Amino acid sequence: MYAVRLPFAQTSGLCDNRFMLLKRWLVGDPLKTAQARHERLSKTIALAIFSSNAISSVAYATEEILLVLILAGAAAVAWSIPVSLAILFLVLVLTISYRQIIYEYPEGGGAYTVAKSNLGELPALVAAGALMIDYVLTVAVSVAAGVAALTSAIPSLFIHREAVGLVAILFMVLMNLRGVRESGKFFAVPTYFAIGALSLLVIVGIAKSLLRGDAMAPPTNPAGASADLENLTLFLILRSFAAGCSAVTGMEVISNGVKAFRHPESKNAATTMIWMSVILASLFMGISWMAYHSGILPKADETLVSQLARLTFDTGAIYYTVQISTMVLLVLAANSAFAGFPHLASILARDGFMPHQMATFGDRLVFSNGIIILGFFACLLLVVFQGNTHALIPLYAIGVFVSFTLSQAGMVKRWLAKKGVHWRKKLIVNGVGAVTTGIATVIIASTKFLHGAWIVFLLVAVLILMFQGIRSHYRAVSEQIALDRRGERPPLPRRNIVIIPISGLNRAVVRAVDYARSRPGEVRAIYVDLDPEESAKVKIQWAQWGGGINLIARPSPYRSVLGSLLEYIEEILEKEPNTWVTVVIPEILPARWWQNILHNQRALMLKAALLFKDRVIIIDVPFHLTR
Repeated sequence: MYAVRLPFAQTSGLCDNRFMLLKRWLVGDPLKTAQARHERLSKTIALAIFSSNAISSVAYATEEILLVLILAGAAAVAWSIPVSLAILFLVLVLTISYRQIIYEYPEGGGAYTVAKSNLGELPALVAAGALMIDYVLTVAVSVAAGVAALTSAIPSLFIHREAVGLVAILFMVLMNLRGVRESGKFFAVPTYFAIGALSLLVIVGIAKSLLRGDAMAPPTNPAGASADLENLTLFLILRSFAAGCSAVTGMEVISNGVKAFRHPESKNAATTMIWMSVILASLFMGISWMAYHSGILPKADETLVSQLARLTFDTGAIYYTVQISTMVLLVLAANSAFAGFPHLASILARDGFMPHQMATFGDRLVFSNGIIILGFFACLLLVVFQGNTHALIPLYAIGVFVSFTLSQAGMVKRWLAKKGVHWRKKLIVNGVGAVTTGIATVIIASTKFLHGAWIVFLLVAVLILMFQGIRSHYRAVSEQIALDRRGERPPLPRRNIVIIPISGLNRAVVRAVDYARSRPGEVRAIYVDLDPEESAKVKIQWAQWGGGINLIARPSPYRSVLGSLLEYIEEILEKEPNTWVTVVIPEILPARWWQNILHNQRALMLKAALLFKDRVIIIDVPFHLTR
């Protein structure tokens, strides 16, 4: 019997070596575990990695507010300032609240860890599922918005926005696989450059508008303008607030990755949280005020930031610098998700709610499996929604606000139980945070439910079932393989019967025979007799090359080689219930991968059939071809 590997297996190892060389070139050489402490992040690099998501949202948050308000006419955009101020209050509350979480839970984990220790398993899994969905959406939305900024400056790329977005995500995956510190250094410069460019836009734009003393002329034919205007109702204002809440997404990422900071971790993480919030609040309010004062309204083919930059700097080098830097910042916003998702997945894996391999470091001391999985689902989402930012936004923010509310509620319960120094002040802070984010969650859920938010709720429920299923499986496995059962003793030695299935005599079979004779136990060769004349030849050859091993010829009236072999093995297992059966399979390994299709795959089916049989051990003995 011949046996071959799967079609993509390589016999010489040359392909494996080439793959490893390519991997080293793309990802870098492996890092020792002892080097982990040197991979910790300084505050300046951590700001670029963890804060890019929150800060980048200023590029589309104001636009999302205006897209809702414009439904009631151009006069309704005056409400953009009160709505922006309400969101600014949310930023303040969340900043203070998450600083308390950072100090109280320095091991990281954010909303999941807080909810698990204070509210129980189910709320913790709700927070985890909501955050994981939000991280995937963060990558898709950020990249889609970045591509939108690029196509605003270069309209000819609009039809290729999906391809550009996929390339951007793959690049992010690759850079994050190279390690936290290396990716942080790479992304820090463009991130700070983008923050500087947006800051320049806000400062110059506000200065010009104040010096002019009058509003600039608004653009004509704004997107969203309609002959059938809606009434300016409280519900419409709440819808605009819900849309603008995308500005605070990403504020929890720092609390998830506290352990990535240099010592003292909590202090450095809390300081970075302040820096991030100040930058976010300044840019967001600056852009909202500029849009209102200038009379800028959203367009279908040009972003709000692009319009503001065009009015402020005209269409010149500075305008394109702002657009490119905005695009870069939006794309790099996905980097914060690549920092948060793998850390959260690793914590879930350690608790048994995710596959255990999610908790292990890759070659570069990052959670490689989490990075790859995040990249895959983000690419899938981008393709499904065709790279459309406005189609993705309704799904956005709901998940992160659910986690906000659960984390704040968990901290309220913690202070009531733990008390401690200044616990009343901390209780008030988290209490206000819980109420505020809870109200925001209800608003977002109710206003966005029919626009796609229901998908998020459905996916969270599916993820919770998946988490619980994984946990149940691991618990069942632990119970079945545990050694502390009562009355159990080490097993007594068993007899071993070694079987070599053959379909003829050749060097591969002789090699398998040579190995089988080195194994303890009785060795038997099994030959399925399909042709009496051929069987007689095999028996003559076996007498010379069989090494004294008994050859058993099994008849097969229906020409079923596999069926006859399995039947013989079943007979042994039934007659000798305390015996091991070792099946030694001669395996021919071709020199080229495509040559596998030219060989009999019967041995592969035999291995697949025997894999699930108790007391059956399968051993491959390879014979390497050279051409």
